[in-house]
Amino acid sequence: MIDLLQFDFMQRALIAALLVGLAAPAIGTFIVQRRLALLGDGIGHVALTGVALGFLTGTAPVLTAVAVSVLGAVAIELVRARGRTSGDVALALLFYGGIAGGVLLISLAPGGSNATLMSYLFGSISSVSTEDVWVIGLLAVAVLGVVALFGRELYVLCQDEEVARASGLPVRLLSLLIAVTAALTVVIAMRVVGLLLVSALMVVPVATSQQITRGFRSTMALSMLFGMVATVGGLTSSFYVEVPPGAIIVIVALGGFVLALGLGRFVRRSRPQESSP
Repeated sequence: MIDLLQFDFMQRALIAALLVGLAAPAIGTFIVQRRLALLGDGIGHVALTGVALGFLTGTAPVLTAVAVSVLGAVAIELVRARGRTSGDVALALLFYGGIAGGVLLISLAPGGSNATLMSYLFGSISSVSTEDVWVIGLLAVAVLGVVALFGRELYVLCQDEEVARASGLPVRLLSLLIAVTAALTVVIAMRVVGLLLVSALMVVPVATSQQITRGFRSTMALSMLFGMVATVGGLTSSFYVEVPPGAIIVIVALGGFVLALGLGRFVRRSRPQESSP
């Protein structure tokens, strides 16, 4: 581990991995609770259009990805809330439109090709620059700030939208807040695991912690811990084994889920025995 820290690019990569491991499961807990597990995938495909737009206009791809992802997240929430289209169909529209827009725009960009998008599709954490770390850090603070400030209201919304509305909560505004925060999280994670795998870090650590814990807060806290373990563990493994970091990060996360599945069964069996006189 010490020799790994001797390289500047790995120091930046570890910082980015830790930030992603914290932020993605935090908002992912609300998304999973609301049964929108594929939202990250849909926004990830839209972010691809934003990346391609950055290359086309000669601006920073991360910034254009933020703008396009936020617009896409707002669009899907409005379609889901106002239209007759169900949530899964709205997500499918994002899937198709995002990929098509990305391929079209990158083909129009000067010197652009589909190969240009590969580092964003599958992640390229070893090429994370100092500027990328700052952007990832600011976005991670924004995501965690939303969770800290509006966590209670978002919890009520995710549990039961009708109860939230009856309680006087701004349901539509909170729904948009979840969608926009998910969009920011997608952009944070795209340099680490790639847009095609970004949803895994928002869902798998949450699903893992749900096998062991019962409460919402404990699920979120444990999922953030699992997220950091998966990102740092996967990144470290990729350094020594020389495999793509995004893929192995997801594999580590899935391995944790399998272990938690067995441990969860043991915990659930032991609980009645603990409560018996």
